[in-house]
Amino acid sequence: MADQEEGDLVSQLVDLVRDISGLPECRNALRKMYGNLMRRVKLLSPLFEELKDNEQKLDDGDLKGLQSLRIALNLAFELLKSVNDGSKIFQALQIDKTTGKFHVVTTQIEEALNQIDYNKLDLSEEVHEQIELVHVQFKRAKARMDSPDLQLQRDLTMASKGNHELDPETIKRLSEKLHLTTINDLKKESLAIHDMVISTGGYPEDSFEMMSFLLKNIKDCVMKGNPEVDISEGEKSIMRHRSPVIPDDFRCPISLELMKDPVIVSTGQTYERSSIQKWLDAGHKTCPKTQQTLLHTALTPNYVLKSLIALWCDSNGIELPKSNQKPGRPGSECDRTVIGSLLQKLVIGDSDEQRSAAGELRLLAKRNADNRVCIAEAGAIPLLVELLSSPDTRTQEHAVTALLNLSINETNKGIIVSVGAIPEIVDVLKTGSTEARENAAATLFSLSVVDENKVAIGAAGAIPPLIELLQEGTPRGKKDAATAIFNLCIYQGNKVRAVRAGIVTPLMGLLKDASSGMMDEGLAILAILASHQEGKMAIAEAEPMGVLVDVIRTGSARNRENGSAVLWSLCAGDVRSLKMMKELGAEEVLKELSENGTERAKRKAGSVLELLQRIESVETSTVIGS
Repeated sequence: MADQEEGDLVSQLVDLVRDISGLPECRNALRKMYGNLMRRVKLLSPLFEELKDNEQKLDDGDLKGLQSLRIALNLAFELLKSVNDGSKIFQALQIDKTTGKFHVVTTQIEEALNQIDYNKLDLSEEVHEQIELVHVQFKRAKARMDSPDLQLQRDLTMASKGNHELDPETIKRLSEKLHLTTINDLKKESLAIHDMVISTGGYPEDSFEMMSFLLKNIKDCVMKGNPEVDISEGEKSIMRHRSPVIPDDFRCPISLELMKDPVIVSTGQTYERSSIQKWLDAGHKTCPKTQQTLLHTALTPNYVLKSLIALWCDSNGIELPKSNQKPGRPGSECDRTVIGSLLQKLVIGDSDEQRSAAGELRLLAKRNADNRVCIAEAGAIPLLVELLSSPDTRTQEHAVTALLNLSINETNKGIIVSVGAIPEIVDVLKTGSTEARENAAATLFSLSVVDENKVAIGAAGAIPPLIELLQEGTPRGKKDAATAIFNLCIYQGNKVRAVRAGIVTPLMGLLKDASSGMMDEGLAILAILASHQEGKMAIAEAEPMGVLVDVIRTGSARNRENGSAVLWSLCAGDVRSLKMMKELGAEEVLKELSENGTERAKRKAGSVLELLQRIESVETSTVIGS
């Protein structure tokens, strides 16, 4: 059965590389990063093909590395696919975020490759050399992120400073760098932006106004017959003489007329403001198109659709519909209207309305950074903290998760702590549902990034329930608990709390159970606890020597480093531990680590070897003296 699983794993890796290799050429601002990642991934193909052909038995370490590689390559495939989809302008505006995603994927692939011992594998010399070369390339890419096109960044920054006229050279460069140089390109781009409007359900991001502005300028550049732009006379003729048919999505479902002031109701449908307002004023409580009951009657401006209608009108020589509404910042006014309505439900709504409102705030806070600011500024945080003690399980889950999402913003961290949320979050951690406890742990981790909060969270009694979650939670819950404990134990006082709460025993359990997938976290926490005298004593009592020597002998680079750090703390000034370690054959293992480990691991291994040499010298001189 194990052989079958290995075969399936290698076959999946072969198929993944084939799928990635089959992706189309990238024709947008991310072309360089896209090409680099695809090229490096393709070079892994001979490794997987050879492993598939020779059916070699893999040891646990290599198998784990290949499993990690499968996860990383799946992420790479999804990222590469996403880069080719959608609006080219949107991809350019998101380039910093996407660059970060490329770096994360590159790092995961490199770390997975690092777990595989190529020398043990039955590979031909050519494949062995190629994989080592690819690994070096991923290491370099991990250490140095691909830099976006600086000229493109400057041009986009210039465009973002306001709706002033862009100079023709800037527009021309943007057209070329974004690969929007033909009428066909522009049609596809316009459709892509339109699809984004539909898929977002009417909650536009700030970048949509900029997207419309850029598309209009590039379209004007293309339509003026720039000699370097490929526009056929036939295409121009079609553009001039076609009969403009209003797209269905631009018509109000009530009046069937082109919308001049589109607004969104709570079901996500868009209507002309005057038409839907008349419907509501007549006493209707439902959405005319879907017949669903409206959760509230707030009307949210659909700035994205409004920009698209303006662009379409301009392209077709139609006078832009006039609106009495004052312009506002896209995304901001919209979300404030919705947020205000939701907060009202938190204050005066019944339990069902409170649950629903907390759930919507949770999603809004997750969606983007602007929402997190708006929700906090509207005064939602104290109301959400009150809901942490709600008897309704789902309401409590929504509230703690909304606070988790809001805490991503640094200013919000301070607000959450200042309104007294920490004890309430700790109570959820102790008594909430599984989901609520896990998200409470993640919230405490987020808040503990601020050093003074580490003290407050520890003092509020968070560490014992975090240790319980570490033992009883789902895999995700255990990870959340471990990261929170690690961060809290950077503060000395919390190390004592963790040790006295009995953390060492479950941590040793994680080290001994390879199937837990938590060895990395367990060793990292032990390493930080071992630097404290009380932690050192508790770890020593758990008889960890055998496990630590095994970790240093066979573990990953990071685990060998942390294992050697724990070993150094235990052996410093303790002859008994040194002798026990020597009996377990640690000397040879440490010598190898001092030559091939990370810089920190080399230092720790060298220090322990020095201690061993000292006791050997003492023993030798004692024998000679006697």
